Amino acid sequence: MDLILLCVFLPLVTVAWGQYGDYYYGPYNYGDNDEWVNVYRQGFNFQCPHGQVIVAVRSVFSKKEGSDRLWNYACMPAAQSLGEPTECWWEEINRAGTEWYQTCSNNGLVAGFQSQYFPSVLDREWQFYCCRYSRRCPYSCWLTTEYPGHYGEDMDMMMYTYDHYIRGATTTFSAVDRDRQWKFIVCRMTEYDCPFQNV
Repeated sequence: MDLILLCVFLPLVTVAWGQYGDYYYGPYNYGDNDEWVNVYRQGFNFQCPHGQVIVAVRSVFSKKEGSDRLWNYACMPAAQSLGEPTECWWEEINRAGTEWYQTCSNNGLVAGFQSQYFPSVLDREWQFYCCRYSRRCPYSCWLTTEYPGHYGEDMDMMMYTYDHYIRGATTTFSAVDRDRQWKFIVCRMTEYDCPFQNV
């Protein structure tokens, strides 16, 4: 009897497990040899390849290196249901040493980061590279927890589900620690065109 149950349920479990795996990203490729996109105290510009969006952010902090961070990003193709990006642009720049809240305008998704270090304030200015996909609209948006959990810690933020996208972020800045904590704005996107120009 046990052998019959095993023969009946093993294929069902195998199929269910295979479908479950389709909803989650695999391991992230942060680039060759996990290199950083910047060096300490230098500006950088990172853009995902065309049709891809940011799905992971990794960073390490160094007080010794001007209270700066090394950064690395991972990209994955957007879902096929979104189609190809219809336009991409750079959003406004925040000011170093201040808090920041930015969402991609025109229903865009984050596909890159640009940053410049300012030694006078031991902080960076930030700018998002955003891409719009046809007339898709965001819904079910939420803020992630803080990354890093405490100022000065390493950070490793990943999107675990395939149909959730980063649309922006809000940051706090500590004048004592000279570091930022990030909360990413994450949304799902409609699979149909919607009438709203900017949500």
